[in-house]
Amino acid sequence: MRVARRWCFATMAGLALAASVPPRPVHAAKVEERALGDPSAKITVIEWFSLTCPHCAAFHLRSLPEIKRRFIDTGQLRLIVRDFPTDGVSLKAHVLAHCAGGERYFQFVDALLGSQDRWANAKDPIGALKQIAKLGGLSDAQIEACLADRTLEDDILRSRLEAQQKYDVRSTPSFLINGRVHAGNRSAEEFAKLIEPLLR
Repeated sequence: MRVARRWCFATMAGLALAASVPPRPVHAAKVEERALGDPSAKITVIEWFSLTCPHCAAFHLRSLPEIKRRFIDTGQLRLIVRDFPTDGVSLKAHVLAHCAGGERYFQFVDALLGSQDRWANAKDPIGALKQIAKLGGLSDAQIEACLADRTLEDDILRSRLEAQQKYDVRSTPSFLINGRVHAGNRSAEEFAKLIEPLLR
């Protein structure tokens, strides 16, 4: 828990720093491919995640930093993340992350997952989400316009539907590795066992 708090504070600080970057106009927000790593990496993994999923938060908090150090930062792996909202609150959270703008998307995702227990379980989760978005530099008007953007919501829901229909994704997190979907959280070591044979 102590590690989780330190990570949460770090991501919140990063989000506050990102607030100095002018956000893109809300009307221009759209679902774009979000990825970490070199596009020419030998392996590409797709992760479907939900921002209210505690298993997704555990993966991003405990496993991804080590995976990033070992495989992504070394140019061996590219990780594409895709929306798979599991409830109405997570849908709104995904919408806000996309509204933040491409260069700040992962900072918003990190902050939302790092503070998930506080906003996802709040009496007013949407109100809590708005506060985080304000910390990240979105104005009240931008937040309201973003949360009312049905086109963006539809794009996110289409992404989820494609995952269900094309890859039979049923839960989060799920990972597409070498043509096969692996469901459930993975430790860094468990993830490495799936990746390393493909690097030989």
